[in-house]
Amino acid sequence: MPYTQEEGGLLNNFAKEPKIYQAQPPTDGQKRTYIYLGVAATALVGGLIFVAFSVSNLS
Repeated sequence: MPYTQEEGGLLNNFAKEPKIYQAQPPTDGQKRTYIYLGVAATALVGGLIFVAFSVSNLS
């Protein structure tokens, strides 16, 4: 386990650092999937808002 020792004899333990890597840009397939998910989420939220307004105006 990696640790350092200070002047007074105090030991400090540190977590193991993870491997660092460059993030890759999304592929065309991933971009298409993000668009589909965005459209589905927008439709879901729009539908929920429509139902909420239609139920609230019943009385």
